[in-house]
Amino acid sequence: MTETGHLHIPHEDQKHISTAVGKFFRRIIPMLAIMLIINQIDRSNIGFIKAELQTDAGISAAAFGLGAGLFFIGYALFEVPSNIMMKKYGARLWLTRIMATWGLVVVLTGFVTSPVQFYMLRFLLGVAEAGFFPGVLFYFRLWVPNSHRGRATAMILSASAGAFLFSGPITGSILMMHDMMGIAGWKWVMFLEGGGSVLVGLIALAVLVSRPQDARWLTAQEKQALINQLAREDRAREQHDAAPGKMALLTDRRLLTYCLIFFTMTMTGYTLVFWLPQIIQRIQGFSSFGIGLLTAIPWLCAIIALNIVGRYSDRYRDKLNQGLGVAMLVAACGTFMATMGNPWFGFVAMIVACIGSKVSATLFWPMPQGELPASIVAPGIALINSIGNLGGFFAPTVFGYLELTTGSTTGGLYALTSVSVITGLWLLLLRHKPAPGAFVTVENKHVR
Repeated sequence: MTETGHLHIPHEDQKHISTAVGKFFRRIIPMLAIMLIINQIDRSNIGFIKAELQTDAGISAAAFGLGAGLFFIGYALFEVPSNIMMKKYGARLWLTRIMATWGLVVVLTGFVTSPVQFYMLRFLLGVAEAGFFPGVLFYFRLWVPNSHRGRATAMILSASAGAFLFSGPITGSILMMHDMMGIAGWKWVMFLEGGGSVLVGLIALAVLVSRPQDARWLTAQEKQALINQLAREDRAREQHDAAPGKMALLTDRRLLTYCLIFFTMTMTGYTLVFWLPQIIQRIQGFSSFGIGLLTAIPWLCAIIALNIVGRYSDRYRDKLNQGLGVAMLVAACGTFMATMGNPWFGFVAMIVACIGSKVSATLFWPMPQGELPASIVAPGIALINSIGNLGGFFAPTVFGYLELTTGSTTGGLYALTSVSVITGLWLLLLRHKPAPGAFVTVENKHVR
């Protein structure tokens, strides 16, 4: 077994690699973080305007759930092709194209007048956004060595969770513009947030750099040292993996297992995104902006927990599956408790559920990154994200149906609890080392 953590790096190269990656962190990652925050806001803003859509466009709870879920059908169908196109055209062009097109679709959603139009635009939003998150992870493989990749991924996941700190207050504030210039508040949400995405996409076009050799802000020595190190790591990992053909990996049990786990995780995660505002609305005496502020609190707690767990997870990669099982059980406890007690007790329960859901993502993604061969890690991550995100279609669709037939959200929360409990217990009992020894050596060495 090749120990990729013991690659010899000349001392002078180490210095240039460190300064090059530091420049990448300062110049590129803040832009990617902003893009991910806006991405989450645009994806989840319909959770705040459900009542307005029902009144103005005749979209019932079941129709809303179906429309929310159709996003993930388009997302899943075009996820892997989008990552292939990114590899061809580069991150600078492709990531900004993704952002500009999803912004345009969000703007168009402000004109919906029927459930059919809502279905079509949610599906198109998934098509437009496909490949964004796995594209960011693949972008890191082109820029960031093993010694810094864990920190880069943690920053991005924190930004993704941080989006929910802003989505509530921002969307709540925009809703208060209701009837300004004769335009409904929910339309203002679509126009302003979608238009903001297009604008930021154009700015990103001037900021992102696809490859180290294209960066004008790197010295010649920094470029060469970084390129050489990334090439050394790729060669070492390919020798370690000795992987079969890409098509053969599609039948690999590991990949199927990761798809199933992530499917379950997204079922819980996106139901929280779409229905958390409604659960909080049971608390009396708050305006739209106040509800938005309350909605941000669970995600703030999740970010704190995410960073605490992330600090230790790289040191115990042989225990990631057990840690993920515990996190999913925490999410299950939160969703179960949300069905009990008064609205404030339900709010605390949602904090627990959000912590479990977001920590699960921190513990999950290092697992496929550690096992999948370097030659297929980009399409492999895209496939896991694609199939797994179908849980985002299944959960809100079933949740909306149960809400329509039972008149409450309790049935849907019970269903999510049972799925999370089963998966969490299975992971706790699973005797499986998620990362190969070389990967563990590399990450432990760098983190410590």
